[in-house]
Amino acid sequence: MDIHMERLDLPSLIHAGRGSINQLPEFVLSTGGSRVFVLMDSFLARAPVSLDEKVKSILKKANIESVIFSSYSGEPTTEHVNAALEIMKDFKADCVVGIGGGSAMDLSKAVSLFGKSQNLKWVEIANKPFLDRFPLLLVPTTAGTGSEATKVMVITNTDSNLKMNPGHKDLIPDAAILDPELTLSLPRTFTAYTGLDALTHAIEAYVSTRATRMTDFFALEAIRMIGKSLPTIYENGENLEARENMSIASCYAGIAFSNASTNLAHAAGRSLGARFHIPHGLSVALLLPFVMEYSLESSEKRFAEVAIALGASPSLSQKELAEQSLNLMHEYNNQFNIWTDGQKFINLEDLKKDIPILSRDALSGNGILTNRKVPAFEDICQILELLANKLSYVYS
Repeated sequence: MDIHMERLDLPSLIHAGRGSINQLPEFVLSTGGSRVFVLMDSFLARAPVSLDEKVKSILKKANIESVIFSSYSGEPTTEHVNAALEIMKDFKADCVVGIGGGSAMDLSKAVSLFGKSQNLKWVEIANKPFLDRFPLLLVPTTAGTGSEATKVMVITNTDSNLKMNPGHKDLIPDAAILDPELTLSLPRTFTAYTGLDALTHAIEAYVSTRATRMTDFFALEAIRMIGKSLPTIYENGENLEARENMSIASCYAGIAFSNASTNLAHAAGRSLGARFHIPHGLSVALLLPFVMEYSLESSEKRFAEVAIALGASPSLSQKELAEQSLNLMHEYNNQFNIWTDGQKFINLEDLKKDIPILSRDALSGNGILTNRKVPAFEDICQILELLANKLSYVYS
């Protein structure tokens, strides 16, 4: 860790609190915008949630025109991006608002960028000194991806079926609104998946080779808040205080990993998710315990501090605490039914057969070199074999 050169990129404005969605016009008007392209998860734009009507009404009161795009499903693809761009271009939008989970927010980043920079190529994004895009505001309705505070987006290329995750500081939105009331409609299973995704972001940022004192602050605070709040809202999704804490914790985790990077659990999770069409949070939760086990000795002190942040007794030895952090991840996966849910998506025979190609795909993604113990092809194969063995055990 280089303590002499530290940098933290984050949104210019983060507005948090119950009912903060009503601050939407303030942001749009501050950018000089008057025609807003609103990209929203499809279930939010249907009864009983009908968030599309509420958002249009909030904007209309401030004399701001808007169009809603919600005709996509699943994780975002290049086809979704192109479909959204057509509508945005016809509407002549001058501002982008993304409302929803990681899919909506990542799609919104892509649309705000390619809407302004039509000739830009995906492979050029990371190496450009400056990205020209439309003003962008993100409103998460899950507490998990942290995309409202990050410099990355994950879009699946429909030609190659690979998840692209280009990163650039100019992909960080101009502003984020964290309204916990919008997360109340999140089903129990996705509350768990997204919450464990946020926890993985924070843990991986904390043990990353690129961690700094500033990212450590956000990562540890996120871990503490998630450890207290996620079990609460899993049992009682109506607990608004815990929902609010999870929204802030997810944003903190996003700031942490956006600046320090995720590691092997995300690199392997992306390939696993693309192959079996698994919700992103579920795929990283399935892999995190085995990645932590692989990395435990290389970052014993940091994993010990993770355990303390999750409530373990500081009186234990460093080695015991590090092992406790691993035990806690297994306990969370049991408590939140992660192993049994994994069975619903993963065909065991296909998983075992595809381990070599999944490992190769993982090695080609971000997060390999920031792992404290840099994995080789054989290491990732072994981690996936451990997952297969665990799922075999649960099956039986």
